[in-house]
Amino acid sequence: MKRTHTCGEFTAKNIGEKATLLGWVHKRRDHGKIIFIDIRDRYGITQIVFFKNKKAEELRSEYVIGVTGTVQRRPKGTENSKIVTGEVELAVEELEIINSSLTPPFELDEMTDVSEEVRLKYRYIDLRRPEIQKRIILRHKTCKSIRDFLDREDFIEVETPILTKSTPEGARDFLVPSRLNKGSFYALPQSPQLFKQLLMVSGFERYFQIAKCFRDEDLRSDRQPEFTQLDMEMSFADEDMIFDITERFLYHAFKEVLGVGLKVPFPRMTYQETIEKYKSDKPDIRGSGDEFSFLWVTSFPLFKFNEEEKRWDMEHHPFTSPVQEDVDLIESAPDKVRSRAYDLVVNGVEIASGSVRIHRRGLQEKIFCRIGLDDACIRERFGFLLDALSYGAPPHAGIALGLDRLLALMSKVESIRDVIAFPKTQKASCPMTEAPSQVDERQLKELGIKLEKNQARK
Repeated sequence: MKRTHTCGEFTAKNIGEKATLLGWVHKRRDHGKIIFIDIRDRYGITQIVFFKNKKAEELRSEYVIGVTGTVQRRPKGTENSKIVTGEVELAVEELEIINSSLTPPFELDEMTDVSEEVRLKYRYIDLRRPEIQKRIILRHKTCKSIRDFLDREDFIEVETPILTKSTPEGARDFLVPSRLNKGSFYALPQSPQLFKQLLMVSGFERYFQIAKCFRDEDLRSDRQPEFTQLDMEMSFADEDMIFDITERFLYHAFKEVLGVGLKVPFPRMTYQETIEKYKSDKPDIRGSGDEFSFLWVTSFPLFKFNEEEKRWDMEHHPFTSPVQEDVDLIESAPDKVRSRAYDLVVNGVEIASGSVRIHRRGLQEKIFCRIGLDDACIRERFGFLLDALSYGAPPHAGIALGLDRLLALMSKVESIRDVIAFPKTQKASCPMTEAPSQVDERQLKELGIKLEKNQARK
């Protein structure tokens, strides 16, 4: 059979037309010699009706079927105003059972008693639910809207490496052993931070990427071991330029995807002001009825004191520029040094973070030394960056927006797992594929890796 229409497009104007639909059995209602089926595809649901059809009695939930028939008006009083196709039904003349299905582990309409573990184990079934499909489609539309906007603003999307070098960026790296260079490891990127700065040194001026990032950290509802961020960088830019472009692409995306007009420009508060007024650097400033309330938080401290190790660490990352008039305080009074970092908070959730970067080699080396890195460590970890800064690096600034968090807010769900097609659990595992899993001894041997006894396969 060849589909002529989707399951979400029939209205009264189609009455009398012949049509062929392909999809899944969503619900079945048996009234003796008449059988009603709701057939579903990603576009919607259409009621189909069988009269004295023996083959239709075989149909069960989630069977894949094809039907051909004539569109007719539903009997008066049986219309369903909740769906687009609710005025009509398809009187079936031909049925093809394309594939059968086992009884699903849960009803697609009844999710209150289904654990997340079960939903993720059978994620390919869970993803058939219309409400989840709507979230994934919203994700697609939002990404497309952002890409279209940034393309018009002369940004270039550049892919950066996934297999890269381990550099400290605030969380544990996921490490990948190298077979060709035994004893050496790649790291999966916590962000494209250094590569996007190198692209500015390379003269691209305006870069963006919808980038996969990886952090080996304890999880919660707004964290995943692999996540997606909208990554941006601009040459010859300051804070105001980053704020302007961010506000404009968010306004565009919310208007185009949700039909919501954001109030721009977003208000700004310094870190010190938010702490004094709200006791938090991620305050929820919503008033009565304000739905999405954005706030820029600026002028963070450059350093924070690590009580456990009795040394100064970076508040954000070591590539963040200090305020120029505070540079002389880096050695003598690090607690007083302000940074040119900024966060974007919405409804009490941080969704973006960025800064004006250090573009001079001498200042970058000074920052590395202040956080306790010796010359050998600096050279080994960041030699390539320092070399690049020696070849005419322009001033540059950027921002990274947590796309999963933004989409969770737009979708009005609590967990980012609900806007990711194949998420991990809070224990960073995938019940569906059973990842992470053990590997063959042969694979370990090729990599030059030997597990300790208590880690070896039982």
